[in-house]
Amino acid sequence: MGDSDQLRAHAERIRASGVLGRSSLMQRLFDFLLECSLADKAPKEIEVAMDAFGKGADFDVSQDAMVRVYVHKLRRKLEEFYAGPGAAEPTHLSIPKGEYRFVVDATPAVAREPAAPPAAGASANEPAVRIPAASSRRRTWLIAALVVSLLVNAAVLLTAYMRPAEPRDELAQVRSSGIWAPILNDDRTIFIVVGDYYIFGETDETMDVRRLIREFEINSAQDLENYLKMHPEQAERYLDLELAYLPTAAAYALRDLMPVLTSVNKRVRVVTMSQLNPAVLKSSDVIYVGYLSGLGRLGNLVFRSSRLQFGDSYDEIIDRKTNKRYVSQAGAPYRGETQIRDYGYFATFAGPEGNHVIVIAGTRDVAAMHMAETVTNARTLGALLASADAMPGFEALYEVYGMDRLNLDGKLLLTAPLDSTRIWTGAP
Repeated sequence: MGDSDQLRAHAERIRASGVLGRSSLMQRLFDFLLECSLADKAPKEIEVAMDAFGKGADFDVSQDAMVRVYVHKLRRKLEEFYAGPGAAEPTHLSIPKGEYRFVVDATPAVAREPAAPPAAGASANEPAVRIPAASSRRRTWLIAALVVSLLVNAAVLLTAYMRPAEPRDELAQVRSSGIWAPILNDDRTIFIVVGDYYIFGETDETMDVRRLIREFEINSAQDLENYLKMHPEQAERYLDLELAYLPTAAAYALRDLMPVLTSVNKRVRVVTMSQLNPAVLKSSDVIYVGYLSGLGRLGNLVFRSSRLQFGDSYDEIIDRKTNKRYVSQAGAPYRGETQIRDYGYFATFAGPEGNHVIVIAGTRDVAAMHMAETVTNARTLGALLASADAMPGFEALYEVYGMDRLNLDGKLLLTAPLDSTRIWTGAP
């Protein structure tokens, strides 16, 4: 294999490791520098901006640090690769300071430092792998974040099976209801979609992450990328960590839903809203669980036909018919014995190809938990269906009373029809 083939194969292993992340700009920069290295070319900063990032000839590199920031991030990605999946690589790719090209280093970076003594129980013949100091703190942060994410997911799965068993006759009533029977009796996969929230890191001058940021207008890696294009002065501060968080209510809602769904011989999958393939909305039965603010693309569809709309924030819901406003108190710093009001939302309607969609949501945890309990309890589900009066598709709004993040009780405020044709076609 020639040098060019070896370099391409090496680059492919880096791509396959996933270390470059999901950023299209990072992928394009990596590919551009690779081609420059293969051609033995050292491009200027403006060439990188134009050829890799699609900037025009008027792009001002003295005012916009985009190229330098992304090259810096790429260096860190390479460090992560050689500290992890690429530790055994006989050569390393690096980007020299002040240059925009790869160079091939035949001496692995980990070999330049004195070898660490073998760990207890390890063979003295086994090679010791050291994490470069420049990346160790960030790797520690990412590992900690991954552990937290795994714990959250484990809690969701464990909690789903912790609910005391309902009497068989009551569960049978729930499963045979007009809401659940259509889903349980067809041959489609059930997707439980949990609303999640994208978070990114704020770094200090050494590019170490100092805190996590949740910004309502930035809900994906692509959103962050677009934001940094518009605000290049922030490009050196904000970093995509490929992290998201789930509301606490998701675990309790799954605890209530799983006994209803797992009794039938159907495939049930749990995904986050950020992972949802839009094709699922067309081909599968979908049950959304979470905050109203986490509905994402599904929210845009539902509220085409809804009697309701959001006010100045996701904590405020407006009844278009009466102009009445419902404002959740669950986001305020109430604690202890102070009772608060929250608002729950439920919707059920037909999908575009005979599938079914259900939304179980709340403005905050208190209401989201109450809605999951409401639609999996025979008595409260029966009251909801009686209010809906056999409407094929409908929505419902509940006022929920809670205390210290615990849902105590709730009452049905309204039900209204949902036109599935309008939802999927946007027809007036």
